[in-house]
Amino acid sequence: MFTPDPIPRPSGPPASSTPLADYLSWTRCGTDDDYTVLPRSLAESMPLPWQQHMRDLLAEFHQAFGHLQWPVYRVVPSGYERLTELDEQQLSEIGCTMELGDNGEPEYRLRDGSRVEDPEERQVLVPRADPIPKRHAGSEGPATGPAPPDR
Repeated sequence: MFTPDPIPRPSGPPASSTPLADYLSWTRCGTDDDYTVLPRSLAESMPLPWQQHMRDLLAEFHQAFGHLQWPVYRVVPSGYERLTELDEQQLSEIGCTMELGDNGEPEYRLRDGSRVEDPEERQVLVPRADPIPKRHAGSEGPATGPAPPDR
């Protein structure tokens, strides 16, 4: 038996053909233009069904892209700060120096010696303390688990 009524159409915009790119462009939690970082301590503290889904997605991802030459990534918690608010160590970490110019005003220079114009407005990415809690020894679950099953 079929109804003569038309099939209701979903309201709202049509589904995107790039839903992950759309979402990652919108959020800033652990994401920049090139990478998305999932803090391991948070991922391992998700409810068990979520962890199982995540494991399956990552296994498929690694199966599809495991043939690539993967580097070892070092993730450094960072945040944006005004150049003029950095101390000498932070300036050194980002490859910048500050000297007093001929007029007695500070001048900021990059590694190549070029002068930074408008340093009061220049925002730079600098390392900072990680606000995400780490897993502690003795917390639930193994610190290093068995190798993932072959799929």
